[in-house]
Amino acid sequence: MIFSTKKEKKYTFVEAGEGHPLVLLHGLMGGLSNFDKMVNFFSDKRFKVYVPQLPIYDLPVLNTNLTTIAKYIIKFIESHISEPVTIVGNSMGGHVGLILALARPDLVKNLVLTGSSGLYERTFGDSFPRKSDRLYIRKKTEEVFYDPAVATEDLVDEVFDVVNDRMKGIKTVMLARSAIKHNMLNDLPKILTPTCLIWGKQDNVTPPEVAEDMHKFIPNSDLFWIDKCGHAAMMEKPDEFNEILYSWLKDKV
Repeated sequence: MIFSTKKEKKYTFVEAGEGHPLVLLHGLMGGLSNFDKMVNFFSDKRFKVYVPQLPIYDLPVLNTNLTTIAKYIIKFIESHISEPVTIVGNSMGGHVGLILALARPDLVKNLVLTGSSGLYERTFGDSFPRKSDRLYIRKKTEEVFYDPAVATEDLVDEVFDVVNDRMKGIKTVMLARSAIKHNMLNDLPKILTPTCLIWGKQDNVTPPEVAEDMHKFIPNSDLFWIDKCGHAAMMEKPDEFNEILYSWLKDKV
């Protein structure tokens, strides 16, 4: 099913289904399409699914950081949803979810993290060397997944366009640095929200020890592994991901 994208005031988002609200947060190089199969699955399971476009490239340079993005999502929840939500965050989106659960636990009923930053991650680095080299960009994109075939031509094109747009490239690097600076190790024990960690065993970006540490330090957390899977489990192994999450979630809403 193809879902229409809504635009209301400063928000662009996908909305589907009826029931308990799920808010899906994409990563730094991600987008709304990363969650297509999740939207299909959960909108048929009595959930109301929201996928907001994070304002990665729209923020003023001085405010291009994770805290500002978290405030943006807080306002989105307050203006569009009238009850506490389940946050599902991949990569940087998971990091934003951690900030939300800490800052506004009243808005977050459950927290789901997959390949989340927040402790440490391997990224492009402080810059985009050889940014005009499409083969290099393809290689870096393929490294996100266990199966390089998941890095479609369209996905490589999206990443290539970002790194070759000067301002988008600058803001991407700024957010990557913000994620590194905003280390949450000392904050994890304060997050009391029920938390589900779903991790690819072959995640090269936020490797398995990140999931193990998050599980160790977040008091009310459960950890699930998906084998032969990289950094974006909901894209690479969507059926397995959705079944794990649904089994975990159905008794908590």
